[in-house]
Amino acid sequence: MLEYFLGSYIITIAGVIGAYFWGEHVHPGSGLASVFIVAVLAILETSLSFDNAVVNAMKLEKMSHEWRHRFLTWGIAIAVFGMRFLFPVLVVAIFAHLDMVTVTKIALTDANRYAGYLHATHAPIVTFGGMFLIMLFLNYFFNHKKEVHWIAPIESHLSKLDHIRGIEIVISLLMLITTQSFIPQDEKVSVMIAGMAGIITYLAIDGVAHFLEKHEEMRNAQYVGNAVKCTGLISFIYLELIDASFSLDGVLGAFALSNDVIIITIGLAIGAMFVRSLTIMLVEKKTLAQFLYLEHGAHWAIGALAVIMLVTTVKEVPEVVTGLIGLVFIVAALISSIIHNKKSGT
Repeated sequence: MLEYFLGSYIITIAGVIGAYFWGEHVHPGSGLASVFIVAVLAILETSLSFDNAVVNAMKLEKMSHEWRHRFLTWGIAIAVFGMRFLFPVLVVAIFAHLDMVTVTKIALTDANRYAGYLHATHAPIVTFGGMFLIMLFLNYFFNHKKEVHWIAPIESHLSKLDHIRGIEIVISLLMLITTQSFIPQDEKVSVMIAGMAGIITYLAIDGVAHFLEKHEEMRNAQYVGNAVKCTGLISFIYLELIDASFSLDGVLGAFALSNDVIIITIGLAIGAMFVRSLTIMLVEKKTLAQFLYLEHGAHWAIGALAVIMLVTTVKEVPEVVTGLIGLVFIVAALISSIIHNKKSGT
């Protein structure tokens, strides 16, 4: 266990120390309070992201050891600085019509104002993530080649819908239009654009990944080598987008505990590091192969998260509820897998 989580422990120690001194710097005497908030955020991020780890593990199993290492190193830098800090700043800059330098200064010096801007952009942010995850959910279950079904009465019928070309896009667009009809008039356009961007982003990444995987099968050794490198890169980008979509709701929900963007970033970064360590462990210990229905449970959790994200565009949903729903699917799938193993004698 230590070999998988050593990096996470190091990041945790550094983060806690950094949070204490930052808290003391901003408000003398609040160092311990800052450490407590960081701990809570880290625990929430880790415990509510197990489905993310399972989905990541599915993709990583097909990647080389080199790209797995990059996911843990480059990926954590992107997840921490890119998604937990830079992305919200970029979104605020776009919708508030401010330059990024100004928004960064606001985030670091005027936490309440920054939180207000971020709250105002909540709907388009979660719509982008929600539509991306909906496409991920639908593409997993709409697959006529899929032979293993967990909730058989439902999944067996969903797999047959794969024969209707473009059905995932149609369903996603219908969900987006339905969501947009409940949005206040002044946010309708931004929500629609964000939702379309989420769908297009998924189709682009998935399409390129599929194209490169096909070309890996070619016999030309040199070409195959190049294709493998490209596929690794595309899969890496794909994983980062999945992680980003999972993290959007958590980043926004973190402001319920603190308006300090540095404290939030540290807490979520620790959680993100543990999720990545857990992902690597799942891959190298071949946990998904041992528990047959774990992938299914993770994707049902993704579908539930995506729907909840769309609901939050008009109505607040406690993050605990979101996490518990995902946890229920994961635990149920794990129990079903254990029962299956006992019956089959494995």
